[in-house]
Amino acid sequence: MKVAISGAGVAGAALAHWLYRSGHTPTVIEQAPSFRTGGYMIDFWGVGYQATKRMGIEDPVRAAGYEIENLRSVGSRGEVKANVSVDVFRRMFGEDFTSLPRGDLAAAIYATIEDKVETRFDDSITSVDQHVDGVHVTFETSTPREFDLLIGADGLHSNVRRLVFGPEQDYEHYLGCKVAAWVVEGYWPRDDLTYVLYNTPGKQVGRVALRGDRTMFLFIFRDEHDSGGATPKEQLRNHFGDAGWECPDILATLDDVDDLYFDVVSQIRMDHWSRDRVLLVGDAAGCISLLGGEGTGLAVTEAYVLAGELERAQGDHRRAFASYEAQLRPFIRDKQGSAAKYIGFFATRTQFGLWFRNLAMRAMNVRPLATLIAGSVRDDFQLPEYDM
Repeated sequence: MKVAISGAGVAGAALAHWLYRSGHTPTVIEQAPSFRTGGYMIDFWGVGYQATKRMGIEDPVRAAGYEIENLRSVGSRGEVKANVSVDVFRRMFGEDFTSLPRGDLAAAIYATIEDKVETRFDDSITSVDQHVDGVHVTFETSTPREFDLLIGADGLHSNVRRLVFGPEQDYEHYLGCKVAAWVVEGYWPRDDLTYVLYNTPGKQVGRVALRGDRTMFLFIFRDEHDSGGATPKEQLRNHFGDAGWECPDILATLDDVDDLYFDVVSQIRMDHWSRDRVLLVGDAAGCISLLGGEGTGLAVTEAYVLAGELERAQGDHRRAFASYEAQLRPFIRDKQGSAAKYIGFFATRTQFGLWFRNLAMRAMNVRPLATLIAGSVRDDFQLPEYDM
């Protein structure tokens, strides 16, 4: 089949990989002028990691990753409040665990299709007209085309979802926080293989050292959905300008940053992920938010399962779409429920809450307690076997 995929990120590239591999002709449409990197640091494990092993890209993923050793919470003078060895997670997941920037994972996946699958950068879909035999798609700059299927893999703010299912506000559930991430060169201090966290009530700053004398920063803060017209950089300075620790020095690096990731922390909740010949995958269908810690792995998993179900159904998209939803919807719903509970870890409301959070972090160094606390991140999903 000819399949249009909106979005060249993790979900879109992974789906294109599996569709091409199983004999279909995918076309990827990406509104950015070139392949996008950046984003925030993710921990990558579970069924998503297993799916990348089946793609044959475990080696480049490991090469791009970091074997983080510690998660450290510090106070305003840099004093250590809590220090957790990441070995607790490695004991749970074995060797199938690494940490890497989201964009680096996307790049490893995209490299498998770069010279094989047509990708239209700097373009976007403007209308979708479904009929008995296919989908008529018009574009912002390209000539209209016919496809057998259209897949929306275009993230939290999905264009395909808006065009086919309705406005974003019908499906977005804002979790009360915003997130920002960026990378700079030459920042000091550095703590190699350590993720350093600093919190005040309702706010968290994280930094992690990257290769090439680079540092990635991640900011999370509670805020109203509407910014009142303030730019992302203005919002960050307004919320963190007097937060203490290294915040003044980190905010000063914003002056020269062009590639700033900034977004709301929201979930997408829908009753159905498909409508006739159009289906949504990844964050477009069921974003769990970065608070869940596994959205990227879920996107890889969903792409694999969708392509596999299309293969099993021998092109009967209705049967494939129904089986895809039946398998994944309970899994995604559980992940969304868990993610909403983690807001207190990232943006604790009170000083007492911060004290208790640090106590829980220290407790994770005790193996039985670690298994109890971290057990909720295990995947209750068996990755199917497909002949692809």
